[in-house]
Amino acid sequence: MKKKLLILGHGGREYAMGLHLLRDKNIDSLFFAPKNAATERLGKTFDFASHQELIEKIQEFGIDFVIIGPEAYIIDGLSNALKMAGIKVFGPSKEAGMLEGSKAYMKDFATRHNIPTARYIQTDDLTKAQDFLLTLKPPYVLKADGLCAGKGVWISNELSEAKEFLKEMLSGKAFGESGRRVVVEEFLQGFELSIFAICDGEDFVLLPACQDHKRLLDHDEGPNTGGMGAYAPAPSATPELLEKIQERILRPTLQGMIKEGNPYCGVLFAGIMVCEQDGELEPYLLEYNVRFGDPECEVLMPLLQTSLLEICEHTLSGNLKNLKLQISHKCALAVVLSSKNYPYGTSEPTLIEFENYRSSLGHFVFAGVDKKGGAFYATGGRVLLCVGVGDDIKEARDHAYELIKSVKFDGMHYRRDIGYRVL
Repeated sequence: MKKKLLILGHGGREYAMGLHLLRDKNIDSLFFAPKNAATERLGKTFDFASHQELIEKIQEFGIDFVIIGPEAYIIDGLSNALKMAGIKVFGPSKEAGMLEGSKAYMKDFATRHNIPTARYIQTDDLTKAQDFLLTLKPPYVLKADGLCAGKGVWISNELSEAKEFLKEMLSGKAFGESGRRVVVEEFLQGFELSIFAICDGEDFVLLPACQDHKRLLDHDEGPNTGGMGAYAPAPSATPELLEKIQERILRPTLQGMIKEGNPYCGVLFAGIMVCEQDGELEPYLLEYNVRFGDPECEVLMPLLQTSLLEICEHTLSGNLKNLKLQISHKCALAVVLSSKNYPYGTSEPTLIEFENYRSSLGHFVFAGVDKKGGAFYATGGRVLLCVGVGDDIKEARDHAYELIKSVKFDGMHYRRDIGYRVL
């Protein structure tokens, strides 16, 4: 019997999942909540104001399966509430979500289970935090404990500047309550990988490794953002390196969660720093995310030949061992088009114009948009992504940047060097 499926979230990640799931012949209809002008093109949309209202809407529409997109819903316990109501949901529990909900918890968890990570202190005491800074060499890495929409990490080469920003964080001025506890850690030199594992509590399967581009400007300059582009698969993720990541980080994580009474079921995103030591590449855990990354999801979905629904169903049944995961041999690259004030503040809505769009080059993934009179408007933040697919990273990149030529809106900003590490 065909299923009705609900995707929770209204960003580019959720739009990308919807595009992928439209190809699944086992899906009767797609639903999205909250409403978004773009996801209305893919399925039915509705809003909700509470867990109970969402449960009632799911029951009213006869929805069979729910996929949670953003981390905030998981940290808020929505997965728990849906499961309690007998609704099938792909997303970890609130308790397991602490791996992302608290960087202090995550660092302590890694230490308890001998998972390699940077030397650190987690504290809400300014003196202790500043004293620990004195034991480090620059650059200095400061992280807000709680959720900050991907913008809670601050790096400085100046000790005095780092000390001052610690005051801003712990006082609540920088990140509100999320920054009143901080993680201060040593800076690791190397290259980053985004690793995605689908986990059923005991077992996991890997998706293609990605590389994200977090800084706003070319050459990795400017402030951190939620991500300005990504590509997959990452050539630097060799079989030998992936084996180390699985055995030293992913497997101990799942075993540790079982030991602590919070088995992990869902997608686990491990941010990895790979450092060269004595001629060997060694992985260190930077962070966990308890959902698909954004913009990484936008390059993973085009490569998945096995339906995401099938993957989710195998996960919930604890049957990942028997999943025959099929991945395309092609490459995908996404470039984020953001509004002029991102990530500093909001921007006035502005008309998005599309000219000479060629679908053979790739596709658009919509995020921060609204619709008026049949036209799309950029409403701020990350507006949309241009996703190119090709036989290699270069071809995928060429397609994505060619696609950008067919889009324009006032204040449009994008990086011109996505994929530079391998091209």
